[in-house]
Amino acid sequence: MNIHEYQAKNLFKEYHIPVPLGGLASTPKEARLVADSLPGPVWVVKAQIHAGGRGKGGGVKVVHTAAEAETAATQILGMTLVTHQTGPEGKLVRKVWIEQGTDISSELYLAVVLDRGAECLAVMASPAGGMDIEEVAAKTPERIFTTHVVPGQVLWPFQARKLLFGCGLEPKQVLSGAALIQNLVRLAWEKEATLVEINPLALTTDGSLLALDGKLNFDDSALKRHKEIAALEDLTETDLLERQAVDLGLNYIRLNGNVGTMVNGAGLAMATMDVIKQAGAEPANFLDVGGGASEEMVTKGFEVILSDPHVTAILINIFGGILRCDTLASGVVTAAKKVNIKVPLVIRLEGTNVEDGRRILAESGLPFEVAESLSEAATKIAKVTGGVQ
Repeated sequence: MNIHEYQAKNLFKEYHIPVPLGGLASTPKEARLVADSLPGPVWVVKAQIHAGGRGKGGGVKVVHTAAEAETAATQILGMTLVTHQTGPEGKLVRKVWIEQGTDISSELYLAVVLDRGAECLAVMASPAGGMDIEEVAAKTPERIFTTHVVPGQVLWPFQARKLLFGCGLEPKQVLSGAALIQNLVRLAWEKEATLVEINPLALTTDGSLLALDGKLNFDDSALKRHKEIAALEDLTETDLLERQAVDLGLNYIRLNGNVGTMVNGAGLAMATMDVIKQAGAEPANFLDVGGGASEEMVTKGFEVILSDPHVTAILINIFGGILRCDTLASGVVTAAKKVNIKVPLVIRLEGTNVEDGRRILAESGLPFEVAESLSEAATKIAKVTGGVQ
């Protein structure tokens, strides 16, 4: 789960991580009132959406009067902000954050991220703040300094200091920065975050450190232990189909392709998407209907997949273990008739009673294409969607 910048900064304050003074507004008039309440002479008006690159898309404006803050809010609120992280469809801006301007000497990058390979939290710091960290990693990886937090232990002060000395900070700044980093790690650990990012972390002209932005992602599976974090979820930032799938009890994530996928098992679903891409097509979603996929679940899955206007074909990949292939095939046939599928459908079955399952599909009278292997299924789906010739 992601949260907004203003929510991240409220959490930062709880953990004694310094942030600029600011306030939230949902109308231009409110923006003017917020600017009036903050020390000047410069303010920053920032769109609040779950995506980076807001400044490049016109979602961040520097103003010098409260009237200018109102004008900037008028321009930003209600706009569909398109950035490299939103995709071409963009995101609607419903709120803006107005904060006191900062005299910046230099900008750093700082993050605590879950390192799945190392099975622990990693702390990253770089003097190349304000830039996309992916670009820094690709072009100048030597400018990223990393250390790990041993599970069950704290980040030791010497680890934090080493990161900041690597970024070129002076001893006095390193001391205050080390405490900031330790608090950031404590936030990530206590709230079970998978990412806590400050970009940029400003070094001000008076030598202070200030978090000018904040991005936090949380482990969805841990939200039941953190109701105060779950309450921060903004449903308007969640994809409509993903919200619909949650209500139906489906594990669904929308992607940018045109091949709808329905698979039983998360690992098999990931492998299926990989093979679809290798065949030259693009998956439109991740959809795991579970090991005991019933006719009802398959019907719901079809409904969600077909609600995506970009879907031009569907690939079903089912391994019959807990659920036999003949039972699953009967469910697919019944569900397909209920939903009235009008796009090409390729089905690959394997496992218990697979021959009976294929026979049921063949005798259904529906225009299924049946594949015996996953690679064959991917090739078929790529051909009907124009992915390969």
